[in-house]
Amino acid sequence: MSCPDCYRGSVHEGQPRGEVTKAYGLDTYVVNPADGRPAKGIVVILPDAFGWEFVNIRLLADSYADKGDFKVYAPDFMKGHPAPLYLLESMRVMGSDAGIFTKIRHIFGILTGVVPFLWINWPSKAWPRVKGFFEQLRKEEGASQSVGAAGFCWGGKQVVLLGRGDQIDGRPLIDAGFTGHPSLLSLPADINSLTLPVSFALADQDTHLPVEKAEGIKTIVEAKPESARGEVVVYPNCSHGFCVRVDQKFTEIAKQADDATDQAIAWFNAHFKSSA
Repeated sequence: MSCPDCYRGSVHEGQPRGEVTKAYGLDTYVVNPADGRPAKGIVVILPDAFGWEFVNIRLLADSYADKGDFKVYAPDFMKGHPAPLYLLESMRVMGSDAGIFTKIRHIFGILTGVVPFLWINWPSKAWPRVKGFFEQLRKEEGASQSVGAAGFCWGGKQVVLLGRGDQIDGRPLIDAGFTGHPSLLSLPADINSLTLPVSFALADQDTHLPVEKAEGIKTIVEAKPESARGEVVVYPNCSHGFCVRVDQKFTEIAKQADDATDQAIAWFNAHFKSSA
C-alpha cells in the first residue's frame, strides 16, 4: 500500500509557463525549453498521487525544461482521478494536536480520497495507460529523439515498470529513467527486473522505503551490466515526497530537492547522449 507520507507536504507558489494540450491520447501539460532553444530530448513526468494538474508537478516540469533543455510532458495518466489536494490538510491535522472529533472527521475525508484514487490508479490498472502513451511517443517523436521518464511516489513505480525494457518497433519505450522516492514497489523483484538504466533519489527518513531497502536497491542496480546500470543517491534529513512536496520554508531540505532535480537532469543528459 502507499504510505501516509504519500499525501503529505506543501503546495508551491509559482505560475507554470507551459500549456495544456492533447498528446498521444491523453490530456497533457507540455513545456519546451525557454527562448526557443532546441530540445535535447523528451522527458515525461509521471506524477505523485496528486496528478498532472498539481502545480508542483507543473513547476517541476518547467524546471526540467529550463535547466535541462528538454521538452517535457506531464500527462493525465490517472483518468482524471488523482488524490484530492485536501488530503494535504487532512494529513497535517492528523499529525497535529487537534481534538479527537476533528481527527475523526478528517479520517473519513482521507478514506473517501485515498480509496478511489488507489482503486482507479493501482499500478496494474494504470500500466496500460502509461505503456500506451510511451508506445505512441516512441513511434512518433521518440523515433528520432531520446525519451526519458521521471516518476515520483506513485509515478516511481511506473518508471520502474518502464525500466523493464518493453519495446515497440524494436526499441525500448524509454532510454533512461529517474525516480524520486517511489512507492508501491515489489522488492527486490521490481529492481531485479530492470534492464534499462534508472536513477533513484531516495530519502534517509522515508518510512515507506527505509535506508536498508535503499541500500538493497543500490546493491542491485550498481551490479547490473553497463547498459542497465543504475544509481542510488540517498538524501540526508529528507522524508518521503521531498522531491515534489518539500516545504520551501526549510531551505536546507529545499536545497536537497533541487539537488535531486539536478541529479535527474544529469542522468538524462548522460544517457540521452549515448542513446541519441
